[in-house]
Amino acid sequence: MKTFNTHSLLIIVLFLQTNLFAQEADSLAEKKDKPQRAAFQGAWLIDNVTGILNPKKTLQFDIQHRFGVINSGNNDLAGLWGPSNIRLALAYSISDRFTLGFGTTKDYRLQDFNIKAGLLRQTRSGKVPVSLSFYGNTAIDARSSEFFEKSSDRLSYFGQLLIMRRFNQSISLQVAPSFSHYNIVEPDQPNNLFAIAIGGKANISETAAIIIDYNQPLGDFSDNPGLALGIEMATSSHIFQVFVGNYNRILPQANYFLNENKLSDKQFLIGFNINRLWNF
Repeated sequence: MKTFNTHSLLIIVLFLQTNLFAQEADSLAEKKDKPQRAAFQGAWLIDNVTGILNPKKTLQFDIQHRFGVINSGNNDLAGLWGPSNIRLALAYSISDRFTLGFGTTKDYRLQDFNIKAGLLRQTRSGKVPVSLSFYGNTAIDARSSEFFEKSSDRLSYFGQLLIMRRFNQSISLQVAPSFSHYNIVEPDQPNNLFAIAIGGKANISETAAIIIDYNQPLGDFSDNPGLALGIEMATSSHIFQVFVGNYNRILPQANYFLNENKLSDKQFLIGFNINRLWNF
């Protein structure tokens, strides 16, 4: 009987140890599978939104400005005194994965309602290799009714998948296929447009980074790509980007359909984005 009790005790101890080791292994696995740090710091990567979502109850304020073309030849101080475009916008995070926003743009008097939703989050273990978000907007052209035969002609739509990866502390990349639609276009233009944007950043310090954004429309608009290069500076609640590029319409679908500055003709302009956050 004594032998039986000793053996039983050994079995129980071994079982408990095995169970404890298994729990520790699971705990380590969970620690390794934490979400990766955000690939980007701000909501914008020059002319494209990023897939970054702010924490719940965060209010985001955007100021986006595009000056005139640098080489316009009008003695306008590298475009700074030339015709400019500006967009002001607010976005509120209903949850950690869902944001609603509204913006107003000077050119074409565009009023846009937008959403952004987080679908996947890159993990530190690499089990989930990328972060995936969706961004979409509906824009209303608020110019005089003389420009439109019917109210639905004012509408345009945009949808985009944002695929991000943070490779290390310095390098992050985003690839973003998109679909744009205008209800009314020029007779020789299609109403629909597919495009792909590729952008990234390389940190040069804890608060500064080099940023790049390339936009390639497909099909009939493929001869009007967009390219921009700039620098980003960040604090805990501000993101400031200043750059040189050829897109000036600010809203993505407007850049693809309406931009007149040709990359092939070196029609570049100076622009900046300011992103301010408040947490409630």
